[in-house]
Amino acid sequence: MTHDLVEREVAASDAMTSRRPVFAAACLGMLVFGIVLTTLGAVLPSVVLRFGLDKGEAAVLFPLLTAGILAGTIVCGPIVDRFGFKGVLALAATLIIIGLEGIAFAPSLGGLRAAIALIGFGGGLINNGTNALVADISEAGRSAGLSLLGVFFGIGAVGVPFSLGVLQHRLGYAAIIAAVGLVVVVPLVYTLVICFPAPKHPHNFPVTDGVRLLRDPVLLLMGLMLFLASGLEITVGGWTSTFFAEELGIVADRALVYLSLYWLGMMLARLALGAVLKRAAPQRILMACIGVGLVGSTLLLVSRTLAPSAAGVFLIGVGFAATFPVVLGFVGDRYPRLSGTAFSVVIAMALVGGTLMPYLTGAVGSARGLRASFVIVPGALVLLAALLLVVSGRLRASPPVVS
Repeated sequence: MTHDLVEREVAASDAMTSRRPVFAAACLGMLVFGIVLTTLGAVLPSVVLRFGLDKGEAAVLFPLLTAGILAGTIVCGPIVDRFGFKGVLALAATLIIIGLEGIAFAPSLGGLRAAIALIGFGGGLINNGTNALVADISEAGRSAGLSLLGVFFGIGAVGVPFSLGVLQHRLGYAAIIAAVGLVVVVPLVYTLVICFPAPKHPHNFPVTDGVRLLRDPVLLLMGLMLFLASGLEITVGGWTSTFFAEELGIVADRALVYLSLYWLGMMLARLALGAVLKRAAPQRILMACIGVGLVGSTLLLVSRTLAPSAAGVFLIGVGFAATFPVVLGFVGDRYPRLSGTAFSVVIAMALVGGTLMPYLTGAVGSARGLRASFVIVPGALVLLAALLLVVSGRLRASPPVVS
């Protein structure tokens, strides 16, 4: 069978696949990824008590989660390009269910570590897979589809801490996490029963084209943009409550409320972007959002009172909302036949940024205070704007590498 004939058969199969059920499956998968990213932080105090861990032993658990996500991200792309999405997403949900039940009932610290690595690996598969899937089925508006997908990450990310906060005193963390694991059975079953687009390369993976992606400067520049975006998202999400406590004298419980303004701003903006990106140029929308983020971060840095600081945090959330969907939309447009592999490259770079930048912020904050370390936010946003100008020019000047 010739390459052209394979391409026509894949296109015909994609046309027969209803996009709405597939998009719903991706949204359920992204919701599960939100659960993965927040579960460890939410249960950590209970885990520390149960196993008698000190801070050093507890801190080791987070790199296990990150390493698992990174490994899942790297292997996912070539697999979905070669074999399709259904099996990968089903496997990811299965691993996450096993991992969540392991966190709930692990008899030993070793079992707990294995469970955390397992949900990380499954999370890496499901994050990369759902983003690439939505990019593939949203040819008329990839950035808009990816923006709506990101809303479901927020729902999953909020769900576990909220459930624990409301129910933990009655049920205990183990019962709640076990129940969350059972909830993930719903996305698993749904994934198994619906039809997905056919694999893009059903007979062999184009290794040469895959290797070329690793040398493509445009893809690497887009990966650098996501390096900064992920670093910024996790930095602000991880340190804002501490910033309010240390710099503004807000008690810990109330500081968490102000952190919620950040996530609220991001979720509301992504809901709006789902419609706006269908009518406006993604580059302009992203530049406008970066500007909003600069206003918000400046307001947070210079304000010494609560109201403007809270407004700044909300605006930062709005400002961060567009980067991932717009840049991933660029990736999907430029590399349509190897979208999974291209997504693996840029999302892996994003994960590195999400690890390094919060660490750098904490290190500088320990030495000079968080107000000084939060200068990294407007600085990175300026660099992000410069990269956007460069990438936009490159995209206009050169055709897709893999078409």
